[in-house]
Amino acid sequence: MLVLLPPSEGKATGDGGPTLDVGSLSLPGLNPAREAVLEELVELCAGDTVKAQEVLGLSQGLRGEIGKNAGLRSAGTRPAGEIYTGVLYDALGLASLDARARRLAEESLLVFSGLWGAVRIGDRIPSYRCSMGVKLPALGALGAYWRAPMAEVLPEAAGAGLVLDLRSAAYATAWKPKGEVAGRTATVRVLQSKIVGGVEKRSVVSHFNKATKGRLVRDLLTAGLRPEGPAELVEALRGLGYVVEAEAPAKGGKAWAIDVIVTEL
Repeated sequence: MLVLLPPSEGKATGDGGPTLDVGSLSLPGLNPAREAVLEELVELCAGDTVKAQEVLGLSQGLRGEIGKNAGLRSAGTRPAGEIYTGVLYDALGLASLDARARRLAEESLLVFSGLWGAVRIGDRIPSYRCSMGVKLPALGALGAYWRAPMAEVLPEAAGAGLVLDLRSAAYATAWKPKGEVAGRTATVRVLQSKIVGGVEKRSVVSHFNKATKGRLVRDLLTAGLRPEGPAELVEALRGLGYVVEAEAPAKGGKAWAIDVIVTEL
């Protein structure tokens, strides 16, 4: 099982940890692309701060992130599972997993990133600011930039089991499973159900979406479940108490679209 996660905008600092070693990161086939993005991001943020703020889409209150990016090569690092924070990661609660669930998390979770492409939760990285929606002056839009390196590396990382895609739209642009891998991929959408005037209304609510995805992954990990494919995932989630709606795609080589219905957080 490979679980694809988005990163978080909010990040913990890596103060006190060892400095970055790109060569130590998982998926080494991505390292040339990582070095290219890192080099341009550091150069951009060490230069014209007004241009850097515009390129990175930062508000005035986040200008301090520019200096953080400029010092990435000498900044302290922590495991990615500790760097990423926010609603999804709070609900996932990596720090409180037991040893078995933690091992499964380290094997199966892959966090997508505008800067690193994708990292395992045990990879040591510094805190940074660079979303997949950024368009760097030389490399261009990062979502498009990462497609070729990801297409080379990710099919092997996907192994032979389920690919559970929980990424947001911006990060999904970097890699789209194809062919046989797509056929065992499940994309999950979380819908909040409300009764309005006696009629059920369903909508995507960001907080519900992120928190439910975090809990869903945690529940799979703590139960020690490794569904082999989308159909098995549906049964596993129902067994864990989730309300799930899914339909197999009409054609082979297409990802399953699975809806998880929630009424309260």
